[in-house]
Amino acid sequence: MDETEVKEYRWEGGYEKTWEEVKEDEGGNVEWSVKEIIEKSKRLLAIRQPNVRLGMMRHLFVIIDSSNSMIEKDLKPTRQLCTYKLLQDFIQDYFDQNPISQLGLITTRNSSAERISELSGNRKYHLEELKKTFGDFNYCNGLMSVQNSLEIALSVMKMLPSHTSKEILIIGSSLSSCDPGEINTTIEMLKTNNIRVSMIHLAAEVRMFRHLCNETKGKHNVIVDDVHYKHILWSLVEPVPLPNSVDASCVKMGFPQELEQKPPFTTCSCHLAEGGKLNAKGFFCPQCNSKYCELPVECKCCGLILVSSLHLARSLHHLVPIKPFIKIELEEGSSAYCYGCRKRIKVPAENVYFCESCKKHYCDGCDIFVHNTLHVCPGCAVKRDEKR
Repeated sequence: MDETEVKEYRWEGGYEKTWEEVKEDEGGNVEWSVKEIIEKSKRLLAIRQPNVRLGMMRHLFVIIDSSNSMIEKDLKPTRQLCTYKLLQDFIQDYFDQNPISQLGLITTRNSSAERISELSGNRKYHLEELKKTFGDFNYCNGLMSVQNSLEIALSVMKMLPSHTSKEILIIGSSLSSCDPGEINTTIEMLKTNNIRVSMIHLAAEVRMFRHLCNETKGKHNVIVDDVHYKHILWSLVEPVPLPNSVDASCVKMGFPQELEQKPPFTTCSCHLAEGGKLNAKGFFCPQCNSKYCELPVECKCCGLILVSSLHLARSLHHLVPIKPFIKIELEEGSSAYCYGCRKRIKVPAENVYFCESCKKHYCDGCDIFVHNTLHVCPGCAVKRDEKR
């Protein structure tokens, strides 16, 4: 059942005996049971539904609540610093898993909103702008304005091509929003432009925010602690399914090579407005010969998307994911060795996983690492090399 089809809140239904999931071992410890629950939740992130169209070229705006509520200390040391540190990791993970996607940052404070970084595929640029603004201890002030933030993101995203995945992530802390107009009008415009809005709230659930996420087919989450906060952010790194109304289309791309320019040297187009330094090496657009210092990037002169073959190869694992390993039961006293870390798996204290393709065994940690980070089975990769 979809989350949007639930007609009652948790407190309106019957209680659940969640304490029965945690069990003690022979020594009376519950550490192994809690570890098993955490690993089970991580393993669910690696399971993808087959035959689903995914938005490989993502355009994501992250709206950060910078109101006075961010100074609260329920997250250590404060909500602002905890969010700042987790966003740094999120930006790194986002571009690692989505190498041909773009991201932008918007902050909202003093009943207004400000775009602190444009949509770009340059992670260093976003990290620097985030440090200059949200990383300042005295930056958070005033009230949050969700509508002003959405209007800024909407003004950019409505001009994007239809084949891209348009998403907005709101990190909220305040329980209210100071908006200049009717929020339902903005929601209708978001639905018209197929923009998906998700929200992570640091305090409690607000009906208007959940309604915003439900109407735009996004996700609404309320964190429990910083560990849960990080877990939710990681779940939003993976590409989301595209709506059925989006038509498939061919995308023109350029694959420039890094060349060394002969004198006179020029400044790259990506840092031209900032007065960048002259450099000899760069990537030259095959269509208009504009110079860029790194890939991927969208050419500012002709609009051509410039990528490398490695970026497309790193995006392939979303379309062809690894099949889940099978959990097998071995007899007590038997031995098994993990093919990933080469360590002995303690049976029956540790679970053993089996790859049907290469017939290799893996432990819990390597199973999660292969499916969530590596995206390549080591045994299958070695098997293919031996055939060659």
